[in-house]
Amino acid sequence: MVWIVVGVVALVVIVVIAIYNRLVKLRNRIEAAWAQIDVQLKRRHDLIPNLVETVKGYAAHERETLENVTKARQQAVAASGVENQAQAENMLTAALRQLLAVAEAYPDLKANQNFLALQEELTGTEGRIAFSRQFYNEQVLSYDNSLEQFPTNIIAGMFNFEPKPYFEAEEAARTVPRVDFGQGGGSGAPAATPPTATPPDQPQA
Repeated sequence: MVWIVVGVVALVVIVVIAIYNRLVKLRNRIEAAWAQIDVQLKRRHDLIPNLVETVKGYAAHERETLENVTKARQQAVAASGVENQAQAENMLTAALRQLLAVAEAYPDLKANQNFLALQEELTGTEGRIAFSRQFYNEQVLSYDNSLEQFPTNIIAGMFNFEPKPYFEAEEAARTVPRVDFGQGGGSGAPAATPPTATPPDQPQA
């Protein structure tokens, strides 16, 4: 009888350890996925000052638009936490879209090689952010689902595992900012917009 009790206790301990280790692994995957987003966001933030300066050389009187981008960038750089970062990045995306739209009125700017290179690099970065965001949200979905399942939810409660937030983009911010350089007499090829797939059974991001 004693050995049966010992065996049951040992089995429970093994199950608890296995579930705990799985939750740790899932949580670590989320942190690794967020690190990839963070790398791309920093790259985006680093590109923006050069983009603003280039636009300023041709459209200095578009002061409000330029200031909005600079302010939005500062807020994005200072943001902390997934939800705050997502909100700041959505604001920055909106400001960038406005800035790139302004470029349509300046043929010389649209033909500027530095501007073309910056816009192309920004478009590529936005695409990488979108895919990194998708991967991060997939990891959050797997982790959060595990927290709600029995008996994992009991172990999660015992060791204070908390749900993780999704890195969500507002509907207006889902489209990669771009300028169609194939129109209006500007030079250069149209910048391609990378597709963003949405993983099934999870909120869009």
